[in-house]
Amino acid sequence: MNNKYLIGVDGGSQSTKVVIFDLQGTIVSEGKKALKPMDLPKPGVVEHPEDDLWDSLIDASQEAMSNFSGNKEDIIGLGLCTIRFVRCLLKKDGTLASPALSWMDERVAKPYEHVNSEVAYVTTSSGYITHRLTRQLKDSAGNYQGMWPIDTDTWDWSESEEVFEQYNIPRDMLFDLQYPGTALGHITKEASEATGIPLGLPVVATANDKAVEALGAGMISEDAALVSLGTYIAGMVHGHENPDSPEHYFANFAAVPNEYLYECSGIRRGMWTVSWFKDLLGEELTKKADELGFSPEEYLNKEAAENVTAGSDGLMTVLDWLSPPDEPFKKGMMIGFDGRHTRAHMYHSILEGIALTMKTNVDAMSEELNKTLRSLYITGGGSNGDLMMQIFANVFGIPAKRTKVNGSASLGSAINTAVALEVHPTYEEAIEQMVQVEDTFLPEENKFQFYTRMNHEVYQHITSHTNELLKKSYQLFHES
Repeated sequence: MNNKYLIGVDGGSQSTKVVIFDLQGTIVSEGKKALKPMDLPKPGVVEHPEDDLWDSLIDASQEAMSNFSGNKEDIIGLGLCTIRFVRCLLKKDGTLASPALSWMDERVAKPYEHVNSEVAYVTTSSGYITHRLTRQLKDSAGNYQGMWPIDTDTWDWSESEEVFEQYNIPRDMLFDLQYPGTALGHITKEASEATGIPLGLPVVATANDKAVEALGAGMISEDAALVSLGTYIAGMVHGHENPDSPEHYFANFAAVPNEYLYECSGIRRGMWTVSWFKDLLGEELTKKADELGFSPEEYLNKEAAENVTAGSDGLMTVLDWLSPPDEPFKKGMMIGFDGRHTRAHMYHSILEGIALTMKTNVDAMSEELNKTLRSLYITGGGSNGDLMMQIFANVFGIPAKRTKVNGSASLGSAINTAVALEVHPTYEEAIEQMVQVEDTFLPEENKFQFYTRMNHEVYQHITSHTNELLKKSYQLFHES
């Protein structure tokens, strides 16, 4: 089995990644395709254009397979992970009846409305891609969060007619559910020809993208937390029970069957804000970075690390670049400017705002759960920067760890597949064999004390002073 390989698919909010791993979790080949910009035809509507989720998978798969130098017959399985909270409406033949609804679309936060007679099935992004790959009407139970008639205790559809009426989706419009780590079907001839993935390869259920990311980071200990630095930034801890009406978190399905991830409030358009700021600086930043042999991100990190101290000389960023549906008045802001501040301060302040916000949210969840956290895993593209990792360690006051495969949803998909195919008998052994911690950032005590004061005495209270003003400005500009 030493020369066998696993494919991990990570269909994210900004790109689709297809990674081929060996059985020790080492990347041997990969492909990536950026998603197209969202269609925003009117307020509240956010759609993936055309057939972008499937088309990007085709391109990423073809790239990964073309870069693979091994024997394709030694690839033994594929784990499929896609974006959560996406709603796909399918025709009888399994093609899209309308564009896939993004997790940012207001309609996914409401019960389904049957307004298109062509719609035969209502499913998730993983259900849609599973059908394109296998022609099976099956999906992972672990990717059903939000407006679905699912029993979160049994990981299956509810047996209550009232629940189905509440969500307005008849049972015959829903796919059959399976646990993470089970085979959903096999790659069809049509899918193989489109993607280059070997014909007949088993396609294995994983879970929602955040849960699979946690698995790929090796986060199954109850005294560790994970912060996923994606378009949506999430904070999670592992748990065994499905709690009833928690106040400061919600229970999300884990990528391990019958386990849960407790997830606190996060940051909408989290790392998107970092990209927005980089793009705002435009050609000047890119040109300067190129002259010094850096990427724009590396140059910003270097500039901020060398020239800005903890607290960004009083500049603070509130990360409401995308307001929640129930508080549409909220807006992102930077407060505390004076003549000392440069773009490096602004960048540093954004990173601090991310860490401080997640510290507040994770603390509220941990206190309710009566958990003491001893380590922190940071995943996603934002964890590539040493400055971000050190800020998180200093804000949380515990070691911050970065794994070797820090885009860990693809590795989590491979781990689900390894267990499904009995390559590794348990998730614990799979994690031991396939997940490697590459870097650990230790907190600096003086900065931890400073950030604790800054957070408790100032940062947490900003919005209590600005919300009323933002409500008035929202009414003014919304009316106009």
